[in-house]
Amino acid sequence: MLAPSALSFVFAAPLMAFAVYRRVRGSFGRQPIRTRRMTARVAIFAVLIGLMMLSGLQDIRLAEGALGGVLAGGALAALLGLRLTRFELGGDGADCYVPNPWMGGALTALLVGRLAWRFLMLAPAMAGGAAATQSPGPGNSPLTMAIVGLTVGYYLVYYAGILLHHRRHKRAFQAA
Repeated sequence: MLAPSALSFVFAAPLMAFAVYRRVRGSFGRQPIRTRRMTARVAIFAVLIGLMMLSGLQDIRLAEGALGGVLAGGALAALLGLRLTRFELGGDGADCYVPNPWMGGALTALLVGRLAWRFLMLAPAMAGGAAATQSPGPGNSPLTMAIVGLTVGYYLVYYAGILLHHRRHKRAFQAA
């Protein structure tokens, strides 16, 4: 019989794998600009950052790690990610963007690698036993929070930047 924490991991692992698959798929090739979806993503990422900052109520080092990661991710998106993104018109005349695959791939690999490391370190505790109540969760590390913050901050600024570019492009097209 599995411990409740191990059982929750068994159910969460496929969901996490699907999220990684979606993230990797969105990092390669031409992507249509869907303003409603991107606006929703920006809002979700903003709420997620707020929730991550609440980790400071548990341990201020977690909030510091998250904030540092969010700021670094936002700067990375603004200074590098958006500059390496190509914007073009699709075959149907719709606005599209082509993200730099190295940026998305590196962020995804960093996040997945850190989470896999944390889960491997916590696997004995998740299998049950007396250590299960004493061990920290997978996010209870300032470094993990910094890497999650880096990813969330990057994509918040990245999608907001794409939306701004799209708005400017539409205005210029309507003015011409």
